[in-house]
Amino acid sequence: MAAYDVGESGKYPPRDADKIFPVSWDQFHRDSRALAWRLSGVGPFAAIVCITRGGLVPAAIVARELGIKLIETICVSSYAHTSQGEVTVIKNVAPDIVVRGAGQGASVLIVDDLVDTGQTAKIVRAVLPRAHFAAVYAKPMGRPLVDTFITEVSQDTWIYFPWDTGLAFQPPIREAGL
Repeated sequence: MAAYDVGESGKYPPRDADKIFPVSWDQFHRDSRALAWRLSGVGPFAAIVCITRGGLVPAAIVARELGIKLIETICVSSYAHTSQGEVTVIKNVAPDIVVRGAGQGASVLIVDDLVDTGQTAKIVRAVLPRAHFAAVYAKPMGRPLVDTFITEVSQDTWIYFPWDTGLAFQPPIREAGL
């Protein structure tokens, strides 16, 4: 997920971001509900696995809209402070979710905010190969790994998610030295 990749300059957005796409809470909620509506014809789903941290908010909205009560997380890290590095699974999916569909994750819905390069999606797909993967936003490099999405943005677009911003951009507390 490139939402926090600040690039070599250490600035938000990175120098190579040609386009900026700010997303308000209202817009993100509408897009997440649109994702749920699109998914309503695909299920039924017995469980949601959200990719933390970006997948937490859309997963909550999708779960509410589709009446899914079983929600699990997979915690994946691909950034070391400000630069993208090796993808590491910090917390894997619970075994009782993985065993669904003969250990392939059938009837499971994977939710994330953004599929960017696809690195995270590949890791999660390996754990749940038959799960349905949904993201609110998709970039061209990651699009082949997602089954359902709402909005495609160009690879050079930098998305400011609502949790990244205030009246002006707000860096995460840890990175601001507070």
